[in-house]
Amino acid sequence: MTVEIPGWKHTYSGKVRDLYAPADGDPGRMLVVASDRVSAFDHVLSPGIPGKGTLLTTLSLWWFDQLAGADGGDVIANHLTGETVPEEVAGRSMIVRSLDMLPVECVVRGYLTGSGWAEYREHGTVCGIPLPDGLQDGDRLPEPIFTPAYKAPLGEHDENISFDKTVELVGAERAAELRDTSLAIYRRAAATAEAHGLILADTKFEFGTDADGILRLADEVLTSDSSRYWDAEAWRTGTTPKERMASFDKQIVRDWLAANWDKQGTPPELPAEVVDRTVARYRELIGRLTP
Repeated sequence: MTVEIPGWKHTYSGKVRDLYAPADGDPGRMLVVASDRVSAFDHVLSPGIPGKGTLLTTLSLWWFDQLAGADGGDVIANHLTGETVPEEVAGRSMIVRSLDMLPVECVVRGYLTGSGWAEYREHGTVCGIPLPDGLQDGDRLPEPIFTPAYKAPLGEHDENISFDKTVELVGAERAAELRDTSLAIYRRAAATAEAHGLILADTKFEFGTDADGILRLADEVLTSDSSRYWDAEAWRTGTTPKERMASFDKQIVRDWLAANWDKQGTPPELPAEVVDRTVARYRELIGRLTP
């Protein structure tokens, strides 16, 4: 359900976010509102996760600030305008510049897990990039790797692509900028996470260009929905992959759904216990990163 917001007109709803345009027709700005909806396996689930929109927006804004120089690093341009958001959606929204979004999802992996682990076991590669022999699920990679994906149209799955394909999509200069900027952001964020006893295993970024052609970091950034965070001590001392890689995201939801649904028809409702545990993990991550 969308919210009526004076001065703004609802234009689009995705799986977890709602977009509004200025009622006066200004094409240069948008209001992005994060809902409490939760999605998994390409379905929006019921019920939502209470407070999720506020929690993820809080984390995104904190990271945008860090990457704008608060962490002492170089300024990474982003899509925020700095305007105060409407009170109707305070805490879970951002007013942003309208950008020409690039069709590449910029994934950076610092650790071997998930679909990367499955590919590595079969081919010794991740997204076609050769890796050393003998790695295990959850192991740190020798160096972070850039593994882009093509952002598919709504309703279709994103597709992992090569760097050469990225060049075809956006040009050689822009592709190199996407790769280098993504890797630089990952390294900064991973160092920050490590200082708080956390591991940033992987993450994904989205970028767009403004009217002057400047590349700007957009969408959400380094949230529990776009990244895998693990507890560093558990990763060091755990004896099983589940213990080592217990994440601060909706993996609790995915695991329950995978065990209780055959991915046919409408997904079952999430139990209150699963919802509560997921909220607790989101809150714990924010509490540890932003004490």
